[in-house]
Amino acid sequence: MRILITGSQGQVGHCLVEQLRGNEQVTILACDRHQLDITDRTAVLNKVSEFKPTVIINAAAYTAVDGAESDRDLAYAINQKGAKYLADAAEQQGAALLHISTDYVFAGDKEGAYHEQDCPESQSVYGASKLAGEQAIQTACSKHIIIRTAWVFGEHGGNFVKTMLRLASQRDALSIVDDQVCGPTYAGDLAKALIYIAQCIDAGNDVAYGVYHFAGEPHVSWCEFASTIFTRAHEQGVLKTTPTVTPISTAEYPTPATRPANSRLNTSKIMTHFSIPASDWQHALGNLIRYQD
Repeated sequence: MRILITGSQGQVGHCLVEQLRGNEQVTILACDRHQLDITDRTAVLNKVSEFKPTVIINAAAYTAVDGAESDRDLAYAINQKGAKYLADAAEQQGAALLHISTDYVFAGDKEGAYHEQDCPESQSVYGASKLAGEQAIQTACSKHIIIRTAWVFGEHGGNFVKTMLRLASQRDALSIVDDQVCGPTYAGDLAKALIYIAQCIDAGNDVAYGVYHFAGEPHVSWCEFASTIFTRAHEQGVLKTTPTVTPISTAEYPTPATRPANSRLNTSKIMTHFSIPASDWQHALGNLIRYQD
């Protein structure tokens, strides 16, 4: 199997490279943004033509949610056009494209968990650009797997867990939003899921292409997530003391981009088709010393 990985220095991309390293049955070409600018159609087509991957995993994205509100052109260039160029290249090569999308494609006003067939209605430029990327892929590439995920964290790169550990070491009290709910997703679990799907495709299994949800359980608010991080960090000796946590509303912490209040993603489809369980984010907090920079 030959796998082209974009966004190799991001949270998920880094995990993909780490997990595939040493696998003699897989030849990988891992590219960061300096090695492959996915907004350059010619560069994408040439790279794919030269490497001839059987699977492309697109872990590259513009993920600055608030920044996208004022940098719309770049967000769309990466999240829509870049996705389309990879889809075009995959179709020409006969390769499968595995693409990471987001819970932000939804408005966040549904009462229960979102299913894949629920109608997207993004409330932010970031979410709209990611949805446009999904649509471009669905049009251009017959063999595609789009995985929507949420609240990704891991040992590599910037994320909520690292931010909370840093702030907790500096402050005695923190105010954290308590009316946005989701299932945090461990980057290592997402990478593992992507690799398994790629292996199914390479093995010639009967794969149901389309959109899937993969995220963590149980569902929690940002405030609950933070409190769990602090408790586990204190138990592991990463924090000497835990800060006092005050729940606040989204209205009390205004941001340029609107966040979905409900980002729960139903993950039963990926379990049914690939036997991939939801991300175990609580288990992923078992060695928090690894999250310290």
